[in-house]
Amino acid sequence: MVISGFDALKEKLHDLPVKRAVVAAAHDEHTLQAVFAARRDGFIRPVLVGEREEIFSIARHLGEKLEADQVVQASGEQACAEQAVDLIREGQGELLIKGMLQTGTMLKAVVSKEKGIRRSQVMSHVAILDVPSYHKLLFITDGGMVVAPDLEQKRHILKNAVEFCHFLGYERPKAAALCAVETVTAAMPETQDAARLKEEGAQGEFGPCEVEGPISLDLATDREAARTKHYESPVAGDADILLVPAIAVGNVLGKALYGLAGGEMAGVVLGAQVPITVNSRGASAQEKYWSILISAAMGGLSQSI
Repeated sequence: MVISGFDALKEKLHDLPVKRAVVAAAHDEHTLQAVFAARRDGFIRPVLVGEREEIFSIARHLGEKLEADQVVQASGEQACAEQAVDLIREGQGELLIKGMLQTGTMLKAVVSKEKGIRRSQVMSHVAILDVPSYHKLLFITDGGMVVAPDLEQKRHILKNAVEFCHFLGYERPKAAALCAVETVTAAMPETQDAARLKEEGAQGEFGPCEVEGPISLDLATDREAARTKHYESPVAGDADILLVPAIAVGNVLGKALYGLAGGEMAGVVLGAQVPITVNSRGASAQEKYWSILISAAMGGLSQSI
């Protein structure tokens, strides 16, 4: 099973159980527009943490009704983050949504040794792109958290992404360990890492999946380019996951596909007890909506297919 785009994913989510979502620093119009849209569509039941009066004011402006017990008062970024994480730890939420606060502040609360909700040794970011010129969703990792991953960190990042695709119903996701070239060379250490990951993937280290590397972007996403270069691989021209060698590559690639190529983007942080949306504070309500949708899909969609 593959997902052709966000609209196709949305269709598959109908009739699934509503997810409890905790929103940190919810006093933001774009965030609440996305949250209320997801609530109307029957995907989430939110608890809003932040400036209580401001939240109610925005809700009234948007024509949305809130009950008193749906809003938890908290002032300041740190207090909002910590209160939201506390609610998740207490079992009151199945996904965590970032509102009007800095990503670093929220993640600090998430990874706290005393009160955090970290699960994996390495937490990583996945950007999900719905690009008009590609035939299905692309999962780019990691363009948001791990700056210059070594081989061991890449193992965790890849495992997080493969498990994420499994949650969404992919039986055998195809992962491309991207490099500038498709041959192993000592001058480019990332090609050696990619080759090692391919070997480990073939040995089943990441669960059911196909791992190819080193492989260039054009070969991973363009079947005609692969045919022209006589490059044979089940991943060639059909990649689901694009594993990048460094954060700068993932960040630039994601923004290019989102901006210049006219794609739509969602983002989620993996490796905690629940999926976490961490869109930029300046992100559109639509982008935040898709991120909520993709997080709500985890743990439910795979069971329905």
